[in-house]
Amino acid sequence: MQPRFSLETDDIKALLEAARAEAAENHWEVSIAAVDDGGHLLGFLRLTGATPLSARIALGKARTAALSRRESKFYEEAIKGGRNAFLSVADLTMLEGGVPVIVAGQCVAAVGVSGVKSDQDAQVAVAGVKALLARQPRS
Repeated sequence: MQPRFSLETDDIKALLEAARAEAAENHWEVSIAAVDDGGHLLGFLRLTGATPLSARIALGKARTAALSRRESKFYEEAIKGGRNAFLSVADLTMLEGGVPVIVAGQCVAAVGVSGVKSDQDAQVAVAGVKALLARQPRS
């Protein structure tokens, strides 16, 4: 058997706060969702002014990144490249802005952001992931 890593409450708070700070610095009104490796909600922020739809999309991006173990951008680019078969996969949000959290080769969580341009959503998500990974002890 292989040991599994999991995040603690303070880890999720740090991820969400770093993502929130990145969005605030840029004056972006977004929703931010953090999920575990199975796509289950661990934490969520809907910043002032963020639309109700952004909440749903952010969670979908996070779930897509967690379940696939890759950035949701992969699917957006694949579809743009002609791989339209991905459109038939249920429950995936195939827009950039979902980023998995990989620790020691394992997906432990993911974050999804929605509310601005997709690359800006991804920028906010990456800020959260970087802050979280900076907290982890080096082995």
